[in-house]
Amino acid sequence: MFEISIQSSFASAHRLRDYKGQCEALHGHNWKVEVYVKSQKLNDLGLAIDFKDLKEITKKILSGLDHKYLNDIPPFDEINPSSENIARFLFNRIKEEIKDPSVSVSKISVWESDTSFASYFEE
Repeated sequence: MFEISIQSSFASAHRLRDYKGQCEALHGHNWKVEVYVKSQKLNDLGLAIDFKDLKEITKKILSGLDHKYLNDIPPFDEINPSSENIARFLFNRIKEEIKDPSVSVSKISVWESDTSFASYFEE
């Protein structure tokens, strides 16, 4: 099994509804995103997926979140835009965009600070 990863980032504001603490107030983050994909085989070039292609897919999806108020963007207009929910959202969206059936998303990690992150993966 091969696993590759890329990192990207976006900036946005959010607030956690019904949270009892500072995160209930409007605030922002410079989010770091780590995307992990896996494949059991390599293509004719010896690649699981081209880093460039994975970066473009990720950038396209993150552009819909960058410099936005996440609470106004579906599905975060109904669910809290927590690191955990953002990681799951990105996992599902990136999964939809990868067209090669031999490549699958294995994990997404979303960092809201240098010391705090959440990951989403499926077993």
